[in-house]
Order: sequence, then structure tokens, then C-alpha cells
Amino acid sequence: MFFYMYLTEYINGHVHLEESDMCESDGKLFLNEAFSVIMEEILHKGTDSKEKVCEWKDPDQLRALLDLDLREHGESHEQLLQRVQDVARYSVKTCHPRFFNQLFAGVDYHALTGRLLTETLNTSQYTYEVAPVFVLMEEEVLRKLRSLVGWSEGDGIFCPGGSMSNMYAMNIARYWAFPQVKTQGLWATPRMAIFTSQQSHYSMKKAAAFLGIGTDNIFIVQADERYWTLSLTHFGKPEKRHVDVYMHVAPTFSVSSCLQNYNLDLSPLQAAWGGSVLFSKKHKHLVSGIERANSVTWNPHKMLLTGLQCSVILFRDTTNLLMHCHSANATYLFQQDKFYDTSLDTGDKSIQCGRKVDCLKLWLMWKAIGTHGLSERVDKAFALARYLVEEMEKRENFKLVCKGHFVNVCFWFIPPSLRGKENSPDYQERLSKVAPVIKERMMKRGTMMVGYQPMDGHVNFFRMVVVSPQLTTKDMDFFLDEIEKLGKDL
Repeated sequence: MFFYMYLTEYINGHVHLEESDMCESDGKLFLNEAFSVIMEEILHKGTDSKEKVCEWKDPDQLRALLDLDLREHGESHEQLLQRVQDVARYSVKTCHPRFFNQLFAGVDYHALTGRLLTETLNTSQYTYEVAPVFVLMEEEVLRKLRSLVGWSEGDGIFCPGGSMSNMYAMNIARYWAFPQVKTQGLWATPRMAIFTSQQSHYSMKKAAAFLGIGTDNIFIVQADERYWTLSLTHFGKPEKRHVDVYMHVAPTFSVSSCLQNYNLDLSPLQAAWGGSVLFSKKHKHLVSGIERANSVTWNPHKMLLTGLQCSVILFRDTTNLLMHCHSANATYLFQQDKFYDTSLDTGDKSIQCGRKVDCLKLWLMWKAIGTHGLSERVDKAFALARYLVEEMEKRENFKLVCKGHFVNVCFWFIPPSLRGKENSPDYQERLSKVAPVIKERMMKRGTMMVGYQPMDGHVNFFRMVVVSPQLTTKDMDFFLDEIEKLGKDL
């Protein structure tokens, strides 16, 4: 309510304007009224478990309802407010306590305040002269995140998503090995290979294609059913070499040791989702050895709820590789004779020119609840995931894909018609159809959202993501009851 009250006070104090200022006044009044819609429809109703997660409409219906046409002349104040209402009404409420569909959910109001400040100030994070507060803020946030990884020094940058972070890391690794690639291109390098887990993010393929390494030069590292024990086969020329890596308590440490023996670069360590366990004394052992990596991708907009987007790529490097690899020395932006320390102009480290301020929301949230509060947030997600698994195991209609050690709970719903028929020839085919039908029903009812997927020979299963701090055990119970209700007649 703070935003709404402040905005109302501001607008009311500026309504007595000259006629020439009426257009600006209309805009401010529109902003005020639109903000009340945001507060009511998204931040009030959107976080109420009694309300729908989404009001589903088929694409043709939605196109008609939204009136998406862009016309020669503008619309009235009332029409525009209706557009705002429609956007709020028909959008998925990711802040809803029963939105389990993605690796981001819920809302943190301090982080949201940072996002509003960022949008309102509308600056770019490339030079100290236009973003003095945020340049210093980003420096401090990155330093603190690196210290959690276990590095006292290093570098880093906020990126537009984990995929871009991975691409940064791959580009830096290539430049570290073959610095001539920056000026001479791929002609100056030997054929390169990428080793990645069978469970790695699909952005590895995108990065290999984008950087000209080629997706055929990606070699898959096999993992066991818990994705801990790896078998790495290195196809080198002229000879073929085989290396087996066994990861147990400290998987990252083991992989790191092996790669160092073969002069390979452990970069990036993809901790976009799981990196936030570094805040938790109870659970940070899950990323034991992370400090041995050369770079770490981490998305605080996931487990920490800073809101999209908030992603970092962190480097152990202290030789300014980020700058050397990406700098183009644009003299109109990065003049070296400025009156302040030009090392604070970080824009040349980035492959972007304009770069959104993504550090403020994390900084303000961290300021508000402290490291301890973020730790409690992580620990609560684990506790609720454990509760969900325990309750699921009590019900005969649910079967875990595997008993995980994180806050993703992957499972099949076995409808009564399929129980006890695991050995029938069409069992897997029939089971694969269960999750899509239940998903359709829940979306059209609007009661909740949870994703499903096939993977590694497993037919469609649900992937429940437990992350929002708004969740309680009652929400976990509701989730199980609703799945049973939606699938009992299949």
C-alpha cells in the first residue's frame, strides 16, 4: 500500500496545472489509477489462495478480449484503464501461492520496490556517470556473492538470464585458452570441445551454436540416477583417452580435480537454480567444492525471489578477463580522461551496451531481511519439499520418479485404472497421457499450475517446484488433493 499512498499523495499535490501541462497531468493520473489496479488485481487478489492462478482463455478468445490492434489514434483514459485491467486479469499470477510451474514464484515486496525504483529511474548500468549508485551497488553485491562461493577475489557481472551467464562463461573460457580468437576469429583456434552433463541446461547447445563451436562438439557426461556419479569420455586427437570420474560426497571437487589433470576448464558451474543453498548452513553441502570452479552461474530470481530478471555470472579470475575479452573501447562512452576513476565504468565488460539495473532488487531485499532471512527462506523450501514427499508416499496414487535431495519433487500420478497394471504392454503409453490431461484440467479450473515433462526414458511426469515463502503445509496438502481430484476418473 505504500506505493499507492505515495503515488496518490504525489498526484493530488500536482493536479492544479496549466492547460499546456494537461497531457502530462493525464499521464500521471493514469499512472495513479493503473497502480491501484496493479495493487488490487495482482498484489492483493494474485496472492490470495482463494483466487485463481490464471483465468484461462484459448488464444483466439484472448486476442478478441485484449483488443491487441494498434491504431492510428490513441485511446481514451477509460479504454486504457480497461487494457490494464485485462492484462492483470488474464495473465498468470506467478505470485500466487499455488503457482508451482517454474523455478520462480511468489513475491518479495522489498525486491519489488527495487524493481519499481529501477524502472522509474530508467538508467543503464554501463558508466559511473549515469549510474553512480548502481555501479557501486553491483560491485558490493557481486563481492558478497563471490564470498559465499568461497572466493575472496574475482569478478562478475549481472546478465539477462542464466543462459546468457553460461554463454559469458563459455566465451571467457575460450578467450582464456585462445586469446587470439577475439581478433582473428575461429580460424586461429583448433577444434574445441565442450563436456557437459546429460542433465545440463539446454543453453549449452545454444552457446555452442552461437559461439561457433558447434553442437556436434558437445560431449555428454553420463550420470547415475541421482546425477552424482559421472563417466567422462574425452575424445582427443590423435589418440582416444578415457577418464572415469566418480563423484560422491563432493561431486564438484572430484570433477574439478579430474579436469585440472587434463588441462580442461571447469566453466561454468551451472548453479542458476541451486546456488542459493550457499545461504543455508544446513544445505550448502549440496554444492560442496563449488569454489573449485572457474565460474559460477547463479540466478537469485529463482530460490531467493528477487523477481525476474536477476542473474549473475561470477568468475574466480583476478586478471580482468571479462574486460579483456569483451572490450571494444568505445570512446564516446568510456573516455579515459574522465574526472573520476574510470575503472568504475564497467560497461565494456559486457557484450551489451545498454544494460538493465538488476542489482537493486537483490540489494534492497538483502538489506531488509539479511543473510539470516535468506537462509531461512531456503531452509523453509527444503522443509516443505520433505513434507510433500512424506505425504506423497502415504498415498497409493503417487509414485516418485526418484527420491531427490533438492526442492524439486518429480512424480507420476497413477490413476485408479492403472494401479497394479505396471506389467501390461501399454502401461507406459497410457501413463504418459495422464499428466497432460491433469495439467489441462487444472489450467482451465485455475486452481494451480505445475509443470510436467518426459526425461531420460521416463514418460511424462510432474515436476513440482517448492520455492515461494508464502507456502504452508496446507498448500502441500491442497496440491495432493487437487491432483487426485483432477485425475481420479482417468
